[in-house]
Amino acid sequence: MMERNEECLICRAPLEYLEADEMMECAICHKKEASKTRCINGHYVCSECHMAGLDSILGLCLAETSRDPVAIIQKMMAQPFCHMHGPEHHVMVGAALLTAYRNAGGEIDLAPTLREMMSRGKSVPGGACGFWGACGAGISAGMFVSIISGSTPLTKEPFAMSHRMTAKALSAIGEIGGPRCCKRDSYLSILAAVDFVKESFGIEMERPEVACRHSAQNNQCIGRRCPFFGKQPGAAE
Repeated sequence: MMERNEECLICRAPLEYLEADEMMECAICHKKEASKTRCINGHYVCSECHMAGLDSILGLCLAETSRDPVAIIQKMMAQPFCHMHGPEHHVMVGAALLTAYRNAGGEIDLAPTLREMMSRGKSVPGGACGFWGACGAGISAGMFVSIISGSTPLTKEPFAMSHRMTAKALSAIGEIGGPRCCKRDSYLSILAAVDFVKESFGIEMERPEVACRHSAQNNQCIGRRCPFFGKQPGAAE
């Protein structure tokens, strides 16, 4: 029998999703809160514990010189805090885009914008892709455009642009369909943002050919339905 890859951070068992919220106690910090998600053995890990160590990306981004947001997020994905799936991606997409945008000539003060991205992205919970109908990776791309354009609920064009960005990212994700893959949806959102920023802001980030590095770790990999599958030697069938 093939060993399953990590899903539950406590026991590696598969996750299950409930129809309604139940009060859960985090197996790490023991905080109690409502959630629809736990593993089949009953373990629950809150978003804060799931994202422990995420703050390390601030130093990574500030030292980065690349204009390639895919390469930047792949460095984040290789860090110990990053799991196959999880709400950390809701911050990482926007952070990688902010960093590449600055390096490509975008006029932003990177440190405070990264902190703002961290605050906004952390507010999108795990499971938003299935329960909200809006993947956190796609929302993160919209947050990125909101930050660089100075959007608020009262602005006109920045408000519109950030919504168009989110819509483009979510459309790309929706075209492929489920089940979830935080890596696939992060790449789709980033590529949509690279095109959008070139058209709307005149800033040209690098747009690489993306090769999957994670299919063997993803129990729900959709195989050849994924546009990034099979482009990496040794990818699972």
